[in-house]
Amino acid sequence: MDEITPRYGAASDPDFSRARRNTPSQEAQDFAAADLDELDRGVVHALQIHPRAPWTLVGDVLGVNPVTVARRWQRLEEAGLAWVTAYPRLSDSRIVVTGIVEVDTEPGVAEDVARALAAEHAVANVKITAGGRDVVTAVQTRDLDELAHLTTRLFQQTPGVRATRTHVSTGVPTEGSRWRLRSLDAAQCARIEASHASDVPPDPGTGSTAPWDSLDAQILELLSSDGRMSIRALATATGVGVTTVRRRLQSLLASRVSLRCDLARRLSGWPLSAVYFASVPAQYLEETSRVLSGVREVRSCAITAGPHNLVIDVWLRALADVHTFEAHLSRRLPRLVIDDRSVVLRTVKHMGRILDRDGRCVGVVPLREPQGSHLPTDSLLAVPDDKRLWR
Repeated sequence: MDEITPRYGAASDPDFSRARRNTPSQEAQDFAAADLDELDRGVVHALQIHPRAPWTLVGDVLGVNPVTVARRWQRLEEAGLAWVTAYPRLSDSRIVVTGIVEVDTEPGVAEDVARALAAEHAVANVKITAGGRDVVTAVQTRDLDELAHLTTRLFQQTPGVRATRTHVSTGVPTEGSRWRLRSLDAAQCARIEASHASDVPPDPGTGSTAPWDSLDAQILELLSSDGRMSIRALATATGVGVTTVRRRLQSLLASRVSLRCDLARRLSGWPLSAVYFASVPAQYLEETSRVLSGVREVRSCAITAGPHNLVIDVWLRALADVHTFEAHLSRRLPRLVIDDRSVVLRTVKHMGRILDRDGRCVGVVPLREPQGSHLPTDSLLAVPDDKRLWR
């Protein structure tokens, strides 16, 4: 049975259970209902660049006491408005194979299906959509054989699933970790970027092919629940020395693990989301994906093998922009053909985080290293016992 880790005391997604069994504090609820101020936005932007940046650096860059910055982040995190998570590096298929799966459901059960899929560790993202599919998911596995096995098991055993279509990702030109809030100026960004470059050593080129061991798996799973967990806390949770954990973490971040700081979408200025299924002649695929990576609305872009060779996730400001943005892409990329599009009605799970209807994080199903995503729950260290929730 899989576990969901509550972020601020919520026992489960309140919209799934129809009632909060453990509500966040009144202060957190009041804060979540308000807009972010400039300091909040600055903190989030800094962590989007360097998710594990020390508070002394962030405070210095923002001209604020580090204690104040740390308290602001704690308040954002407790309200479920922002969080840092870790996940296997998507750009290298030797590390993880991603399948984007369209799911057709029986009438009226899309939310039930989405909830069931969201409880799976290997299912990173779950979106309820309008259009030619009811649910869109992203499944992460170690190889194609495991992808075939897992998708067959998942969708055969999930009541309400009528049909599925799987698009295998062969490349990820851009993904959500590269999206920025744009609150800091160029000089501030440069300082954070310089610190990030010095803290994360360059990839030696061998890490992605080495097998994951149990310590790698434990660190990834812990960081997927709290990407800013301290070295000392990681050492305590894994039962390994501080020096060993620090060295292993640096190796993972250099070669196999990515970190990202995410923000509840309604606070980003881009409250709507859509998925475009597109095609371009193969000889123009690299050029097209490179241009798409520079378009601000594009949150992520996957090159896929199937009837469409691009699946593009975008954030939009208004519903009418679904067509306005498509027209903009057609003018900028005349060879690109949008074959289909779906408006996202609700994001249920986002890189392991369970979201409520407002896009706030209310729980975690920790992401695991791909070689362990199919193992039973008790075969790996998950999250600390005081944060674990069994459903």
